[in-house]
Amino acid sequence: MTADSDAVYRDPTAPTSRRIEDLLSRMTVEEKAAQLGSVSPSRNIADEAETEGDGGTALIEDGELNRDVAEELLADGIGHLTRIGGEGSLPPERAAEITNELQTLLTEETRLGVPAIPHEECLSGYMGPEGTTFPQGIGMASTWDPDLLEAVTDTIGDQLEAIGTAHALSPVLDVARDLRWGRVEETYGEDPYLVAQMACAYVSGLQGDSPADGISATLKHFVGHGVGEGGKNRSSVNVSERQLREVHMFPFEAAIQEADAESVMNAYHDIDGVPCAKDERLLTDTLRGEWGFDGHVVSDYFSVDFLKAEHGVAATQREAGVAAVEAGIDVELPNTDCYEYLPEAVRRGELAEETLDESVRRVLRAKFEKGLFEDPTVDVDSATEPYEDESAADLAREAARDSLVVLKNEDDLLPLDGADSVAVVGPKADDKKGMLGDYAYAAHYPEEEYEFEADTPLAAVEKRVDADVNYAQGCTATGNSTDKIERAVDAAEGADVALAFVGARSAVDFSDAEGVKAEQPMVPTSGEGCDVTDLRLPGVQEELVARVQETDTPVVVVLVSGKPHAIPEIDANADAVVQAWLPGEEAGNAIVDVVFEGHDSGGHLPVSMPKSVGQLPIHYSRKPNTFTEDYVYDDGQPVYPFGHGLSYAEFEYSDLDVSDVEVDPSGTLTASVTVENTADRAGSDVVQLYVSAENPDQARPVQELKGFQRVALDAGESKRVTFELGASQFAYHDRDMNLAVEAGDYELRVAHSATEVAESETVSVTDTKAVPRTARRYVTETSVDGV
Repeated sequence: MTADSDAVYRDPTAPTSRRIEDLLSRMTVEEKAAQLGSVSPSRNIADEAETEGDGGTALIEDGELNRDVAEELLADGIGHLTRIGGEGSLPPERAAEITNELQTLLTEETRLGVPAIPHEECLSGYMGPEGTTFPQGIGMASTWDPDLLEAVTDTIGDQLEAIGTAHALSPVLDVARDLRWGRVEETYGEDPYLVAQMACAYVSGLQGDSPADGISATLKHFVGHGVGEGGKNRSSVNVSERQLREVHMFPFEAAIQEADAESVMNAYHDIDGVPCAKDERLLTDTLRGEWGFDGHVVSDYFSVDFLKAEHGVAATQREAGVAAVEAGIDVELPNTDCYEYLPEAVRRGELAEETLDESVRRVLRAKFEKGLFEDPTVDVDSATEPYEDESAADLAREAARDSLVVLKNEDDLLPLDGADSVAVVGPKADDKKGMLGDYAYAAHYPEEEYEFEADTPLAAVEKRVDADVNYAQGCTATGNSTDKIERAVDAAEGADVALAFVGARSAVDFSDAEGVKAEQPMVPTSGEGCDVTDLRLPGVQEELVARVQETDTPVVVVLVSGKPHAIPEIDANADAVVQAWLPGEEAGNAIVDVVFEGHDSGGHLPVSMPKSVGQLPIHYSRKPNTFTEDYVYDDGQPVYPFGHGLSYAEFEYSDLDVSDVEVDPSGTLTASVTVENTADRAGSDVVQLYVSAENPDQARPVQELKGFQRVALDAGESKRVTFELGASQFAYHDRDMNLAVEAGDYELRVAHSATEVAESETVSVTDTKAVPRTARRYVTETSVDGV
């Protein structure tokens, strides 16, 4: 049934461009449009039956592929297969089998034999049965360790590849500037430079050395998704072009230029009235024209249809589809809804076939470069091997413990290596799903049951700590019942130390819960669709902690949540505070490693922790007038600043040396500092480099992160950390929106956090000069040498 086997597009030795043009020339308009579509396990063939009350039959149901549905849906081919393993709830071996079956159908039973691109979600690990779950994005950012993240995503890539996946819808590059937003947990924090470096590492680990070797990474959500009005998901974004480019676009540009990211996903919202899904200036002029991106753009799920259903800028699905493909969205996900009408739009003269062809070329290029035409199937017998590899769990544990941030440690209470009796209280102490982020398979759909192997913090303490352990939940994550608090107080009063595990439940809120949410015990208040107006701990958890703190027992507060909470009173009365974020499946062991056994996590905050929601915005790099102004009853500074994190060791910085006091606008310079561990134990620290422009032409951020290096030192050891940066990294967009380095003085600051500067030096840029695109520098190179 398939086309001539001697066709150029079937010849693996022919140049990819020739293969693409040969195949494109053989396609009907319907076959071209099919390459821009997708199909998910829940997709039915009976659209007309649905209107009659018959839901039709799903592509995959109860772990079985419906061949009749598949043959009809895939008759003209397809661009992407949506989450066959994840949405299909298939174990790895079965996911590989069904993916193989679909690919075989496409390559052997359709006219042209074009394989599909199977994609999955993998924000904190493969979001499917048996996938290893690593810390959520905000936790990985707290490691300040791009090399560790690259190792994590290399492991994720092995698991995806084993089931036939070629494309992944991660990482998230949104810059978290509004902490009310539920998806803060998915991000790498509030700073564009930190986000960019972590994103580049994620992409490099997932994609490998070449397209044929790895899994395509998708940068999302392009762009500005973290600053929606009211902190609400998908809400309108209104920022200046300068802020859009310098803050929100920067990580995307860096990941494309430095890591060669192969895919981009549009954001849901509109920017100044123009939805990203139909913004040609954004998706074509900037992304492809300015930055030279040559991969393919996929839509965020249902965002093309939202042009009609949510934004109201399209009257029909056909109109929405035309607008999206003309703007530059190549593939509609998760199903072909609006792009189904593209052939009709071409015939009606509403869409130029040349525009259709351009998107098809990009999708075909990805398929050819991935080697899918040569062999789109995988070895089913080997599919489970990466999931059974103990090294994946070991890596998840390393990442989890390095993601923890010790915020406070009065009188060196931690580590708790001498307690004979321990009280464990709080709703997060014994909740396995409560350790996971919103895009972890077990937590994604909060109302579905899925059992997985993992120790909760309580279970890990009971197994590994040689002490009497008394557990009392105290209260639920949400809800207003205080009935169990007294039991928790009793447990704390009889213990040497009390651990209070509190925070927010994370999930994607697809449910229409009945009743008053505030009264329900386990409502997600973090994750996609879980936006809030209050950053305090939900439910009655603050009352629980306050009552426990009233006892004479030392209290360690462990925050297990995807967002920073406003906890000024809790912090003031706590003996120790640990931000655990959402550490993944090894959360329990990681917490015991750090809190009891003295592993020095070295984690530092990637976001500032506010005193109240009313302080927002609270990010460290505000402009001077925003940064310095206070409120009537409070100041404008956070409880803990960006970059803050304590170690069990002590570190001193000295002897900052800058290579040149003057630098040309196209030149480079180095800044070196000695880091000494003055304690009698080993530890890890994150050395941070900030730059502050003195008397610039515009009001600029008070300082900006331009480099960082995580460094491990034995007791008494010293190392020399060197940052090499280019003057182009001082550049900003001038009044004409040209990226330029301005002549003048810049202070380089080596710091323990954004507010704890240890050493500083001033350098002068000799001249003002526009930065050529070929000369822009995105990364500060670092090196560490012994002293």
